[in-house]
Amino acid sequence: MTVPVVREMTLADCDRVSEIRVRGWQHAYRGLMPQSYLDALSVAADAERRRARFGQRGGSVVNLVAVVGGELLGWAAHGPYREGGTPATDAELYALYVDPGHLGHGVGRALLNASVERCSTYPRMLLWVLRDNTPARRFYERAGFRPDGAEEPFEAGGVPVPEARCVRELPG
Repeated sequence: MTVPVVREMTLADCDRVSEIRVRGWQHAYRGLMPQSYLDALSVAADAERRRARFGQRGGSVVNLVAVVGGELLGWAAHGPYREGGTPATDAELYALYVDPGHLGHGVGRALLNASVERCSTYPRMLLWVLRDNTPARRFYERAGFRPDGAEEPFEAGGVPVPEARCVRELPG
């Protein structure tokens, strides 16, 4: 596979990013969340919300996309760590999703590397991952992220699916 080109997301990318996000949830979280919850996710509704919010937040959230051969195959978002309204001293990877048909081809790695590089002025990068999502946890661990023991409750369709926080030291 060709090396992905990572660039900032544009408004024109919203529909494809939403498709990747929703299909990514439906693929990655199968068996971890109620299937009825995953089946109810809507690409159209997600894209509408994404377009409405595009460009807001004063540039603190950076959305990146990975393109291979002209096809958008992945999306990541990062910015300051969201810690209850206090000024953030750390970075956070908010999301990273790859088209399920292109997993394992370096798209996720390219997005993660670009996000880490763009956050290199922070001392650390944190992320939240579903505690029982073993493939994602392995992916992040191979990239130098380690669980720090923090967990956060998350609920999907009335079912608890706890998240675990992982951290990686950055040059900062």
